[in-house]
Amino acid sequence: MSATATDTLSLLLERAEGERDAAAQALHAASAQAQAARAQHGELSGYRQEYQQRWTQSFAQATTMDIVACYQSFGQRLTQAVDTQDHIAQHADQRQVRAREALRQAELRVAALRQLIARRQAEATKLAQRREQRATDEFAARAHLRRAAQV
Repeated sequence: MSATATDTLSLLLERAEGERDAAAQALHAASAQAQAARAQHGELSGYRQEYQQRWTQSFAQATTMDIVACYQSFGQRLTQAVDTQDHIAQHADQRQVRAREALRQAELRVAALRQLIARRQAEATKLAQRREQRATDEFAARAHLRRAAQV
């Protein structure tokens, strides 16, 4: 394999490894974001459940319509916040899946380039061995002819 071909493949491998490393960092960031989004969704859901339990107990006692309206209004906003956070968590999960797939593709490219380099190096080694064998055979044939001519 020529030096320029080796340099080109090495450069491609280096670039592919850089892309793979960037994809790994993106996956790590996407995983952290997805985990944070799910955690926040869990906290909001827990808070909504506590809020509903607390007010259910309060409604056992006499209360005014203004308080009930405030409870319902805040409860609706809290439900909206939980739903919004659920959507955010789902999108974060989807980004994580896409980042994982991008990393897998980048790793496949790196592996393919490494395999190509190894195959090319093996071919170059085989070619060099053939040349060396031809040269050795030719040298032996000439030596034989010289000995035969001397006899």
